[in-house]
Amino acid sequence: MSEEPETSSRRGGGVTPDSLLHSGAEGEFTAEDLVLASGRDVNPKNLAWAERRMAEKGKAALDELLP
Repeated sequence: MSEEPETSSRRGGGVTPDSLLHSGAEGEFTAEDLVLASGRDVNPKNLAWAERRMAEKGKAALDELLP
């Protein structure tokens, strides 16, 4: 048996429970996380952008990008 959480597709439809919906912004995140959340490629230029944004905005940097 799998240890994966049950998703709406495995139940045959319906609404995904709140316990499976979270942005991750409530915990620590890295510059790479911020780059990926922005839809950009991970490269030195974008990592530098993310580090500057994290320094300026803190957790809000990721919160602004995620629903």
